[in-house]
Amino acid sequence: MKYTITYKKKALKFIQKQPKDQQKRIITAINNLPEGDIVPVETTNYYRLRVGAYRVFFTIDNNILKIVVVNVGNRGQIYKNL
Repeated sequence: MKYTITYKKKALKFIQKQPKDQQKRIITAINNLPEGDIVPVETTNYYRLRVGAYRVFFTIDNNILKIVVVNVGNRGQIYKNL
């Protein structure tokens, strides 16, 4: 089953600011969801995907097979914006 992946504006903006090779790594990892290094984030409804030094926060709706990428950021800074 293939999930539909959508991006919030904040996530797209961060990805577009990255160098092309990093953009490809992040987008490839997102396109492989729901597989990868995924962990539920405590005290939120988000899941976290680790892509090197970057973290991708997203939600999953298994009923309609939809993933919403909420935020992408550097490892040290993204947790401050929860």
